[in-house]
Amino acid sequence: MVPADDPPRRLHVDPGVPDRIFRGVLRGGGSLVLAIMLLVGGFLTYRAWQALEVAQWDFVTTEAWEPEGRNFGIAAVLVGTILIALVAIVFAVPLALGTALYISEYAPARVRQTLISVVDLMAAVPSVVYGLWGLFFFQGHVVTVSRWISTYFGWIPVFKVDGADPTDPLATATVFTSSTFIAGMVVSLMVAPIICSVMREVFSQAPVGEREGAYALGANRWGMIRSVVLPFGKGGMIGGTMLGLGRALGETIAVYLIISPVFEIQPHILQNGTNSVSSLIALRYGEATEFGMSALMAAGLALFLMTLVVNFAASSIVARSRSGATSDS
Repeated sequence: MVPADDPPRRLHVDPGVPDRIFRGVLRGGGSLVLAIMLLVGGFLTYRAWQALEVAQWDFVTTEAWEPEGRNFGIAAVLVGTILIALVAIVFAVPLALGTALYISEYAPARVRQTLISVVDLMAAVPSVVYGLWGLFFFQGHVVTVSRWISTYFGWIPVFKVDGADPTDPLATATVFTSSTFIAGMVVSLMVAPIICSVMREVFSQAPVGEREGAYALGANRWGMIRSVVLPFGKGGMIGGTMLGLGRALGETIAVYLIISPVFEIQPHILQNGTNSVSSLIALRYGEATEFGMSALMAAGLALFLMTLVVNFAASSIVARSRSGATSDS
């Protein structure tokens, strides 16, 4: 027996030179990413300080955008940004969930890799292509849907359209164009591949033993998915959705091409006119004075902080979920 007063021996394992180099590279890469984020935030804060000193807290509550008149704020564009992103998520999540379940659970092995490649390629399509498609093709077909929703559900405030006459079939359709609804649907096609990729990866990690156990208890394929795959991937589903939300909040070119910018809070998603922070920057960047540029940088800082919070929340949810813990082990 070892005497009780003897101290325990400490075990030391030399990882070796290759492991130390690899660990140093990883730490350096992680530190570099954090440093770049801090530099971006610091740069935006420095450039925005002049405008923030003038506007102060009114910057968050003012709807108008008149920097030269010292009357500017992000209330209207911030609401528009959030509404466009929410519409995109409402359409993208069911599409991404169904696609991810089909690829991971139903697709034949010979076409599964092809489907994965197609989804990944959709995420690589430039946003200007989606914007042009939405402007010249998609918008003309969705106006009919917007009119139908407004006719039968216009009593709901968010679906109300000022100036629309449901009883006149020849009424102009311009009140339904360039709306939050159309912009959100186009953005949904851009964020759906991202959400789908995260969900598919999480679903594929569901334990084989639990899958087989569900089948042994008499479950069919959908029963197994409902009792094993979906509960296992809940955290990944939420995290993927929030990652898509962060992507939708920052979309610029596609939204800029579709919307008709207005600087007032527009809660009616089917009605013409909306705005977003990124589109505001793209619209006013070329003509901005020194103070106007500082105001745009302040808007960019607000968008940067908002997307940062959303992405950090998504990463935290994925890491704390059962699927995230499994993938890290």
